[in-house]
Amino acid sequence: MTNEDKTINFCSGRGLRQALEASTAWLERHVEIINALNVYPVPDGDTGTNMLLTMRAALKELNSSPAQSASVVARAVSYGSLMGARGNSGVILSQLFRGLARSLDKKETFTALELAQAMTEASAIAYQGVIKPVEGTILTVAREAADAAVAAAEERNDLLYVLERTVAEARHSVARTPSLLQVLADAGVVDAGGQGLFVILEGALRFMRGEEVGELPTVEAGVELEVPVEEEYGYETMFILQGEDMNVEEIREAIAAMGESVLVVGDSRAIKVHIHSMEPGRPLDYAAKLGTLTQISVENMQEQYREFIRRGQAQPLPVAEELGDTAIVVVAPGAGLIRVFESLGVSAVVPGGQSMNPSTQEILKAIESLKAEKVIVLPNNSNIIMAARQTRELSQKEIVVVPTATIPQGISAVLAFNYQADLEANAQVMEQAAHSVQTAEITTATRAAQINGVSVEEGGVIGLLGGELTASGSTLEEVVQEMLRQMMADEHEIITIYYGEDIAGTEAQKLADEIQARYPDQDVELVDGGQPYYHYILSAE
Repeated sequence: MTNEDKTINFCSGRGLRQALEASTAWLERHVEIINALNVYPVPDGDTGTNMLLTMRAALKELNSSPAQSASVVARAVSYGSLMGARGNSGVILSQLFRGLARSLDKKETFTALELAQAMTEASAIAYQGVIKPVEGTILTVAREAADAAVAAAEERNDLLYVLERTVAEARHSVARTPSLLQVLADAGVVDAGGQGLFVILEGALRFMRGEEVGELPTVEAGVELEVPVEEEYGYETMFILQGEDMNVEEIREAIAAMGESVLVVGDSRAIKVHIHSMEPGRPLDYAAKLGTLTQISVENMQEQYREFIRRGQAQPLPVAEELGDTAIVVVAPGAGLIRVFESLGVSAVVPGGQSMNPSTQEILKAIESLKAEKVIVLPNNSNIIMAARQTRELSQKEIVVVPTATIPQGISAVLAFNYQADLEANAQVMEQAAHSVQTAEITTATRAAQINGVSVEEGGVIGLLGGELTASGSTLEEVVQEMLRQMMADEHEIITIYYGEDIAGTEAQKLADEIQARYPDQDVELVDGGQPYYHYILSAE
């Protein structure tokens, strides 16, 4: 970059590289704030993490390219972000870089007007990449920021001036997202993806001003994230308290004062406790005075988060000999759910799910590891569908993505697969099967909220039906029964209960017995899913 009278006339490839490094460092400092902007108060916000890992993948690709021209830098960032794209926000971010690279093609440097034109192209490509674009999202922020860039560039040929105007508009655009998307207004949050894009642009602006952004990322060894200070994470403590004549409400109130994401359920003789806190000993000391503690578990959440980030690329798990000319690749969280898909004969499993969205490259790696030239991919999560679809343009194989949004949908789809049918017929029947099953998910609310007419208390139990929050309560049993009622379980033949990693088998069996007693005409199946975050996943079909 050249700076004359505080005017920046053009940017080289080296300057673009440094700006992107600064953007990534600035994003890293804000990742948890962005993650917290969940529409629903569920404990698995991952937009910030997905965008950060996508940026890290872009820088890793860029680091392997010594070229300094703007076009080559942009092209490397486009490819790296595409391969490393995680979640919907990461895929859209990769499409923005794709448009940027297309506009900067064959340019050694670029001016303010050329940057504005590239941002406009980036926005257009991102909109094209989404089947049903929704306003009030990262797409809106990208478009309105690009419009501001064009207007500024027409006023002054100064990259710093243009980026200042762009960032200011991006900030305002993010603030307006709740007025464009009612679900954001109901939840009291702005769009997380839009906020992430604003932070990326702000990081570039801070670099151009010479302002501090944090430690620049090191990407030579692969994707890695230095986690913020310990205080932001703390410990996850779980235990069962056994005693006599215990006051559940009194114990819940006492433990709630000790931390966050508190779950206290049970009766006068046995109470299960879950809490996130900085001092894991406090709830344990308190409860030990009231009775006997069993099944004690204390996990360092910072280490859990670090471990996820440092995993880099999840390794696909080949689980079955390929039969016929069509293979199935699925995404699944939890050892139990992976075993379920193994037993159904899928060809490969990509570990991942909510808060652990695999990248496009990880899904592609599983596809390419198979002998079959025709592959059906089941994402089993609405936030993985876009990343899965990107593999179609990166492989020579014939790939169909059946857009399963939940684990039960994925299982139903696999059961409908016919090795003797062709790819198109299988994809059609599998999608129909996926739509025939209802899914409910039970988890703990991370904050108080009023959504879809449902009042939610922080630490309370909530239920989501088909991804929509529809119930809340004080106990797991209460919300499970309400979700079954909403699913009209008595009109279905099979009820399946997948219990998560934080649920003891005896506790799950007790619940299954209660459900069977309430629904004597239905087959009730209990499966150890081992999934994180969600205590129970229910299906009715």
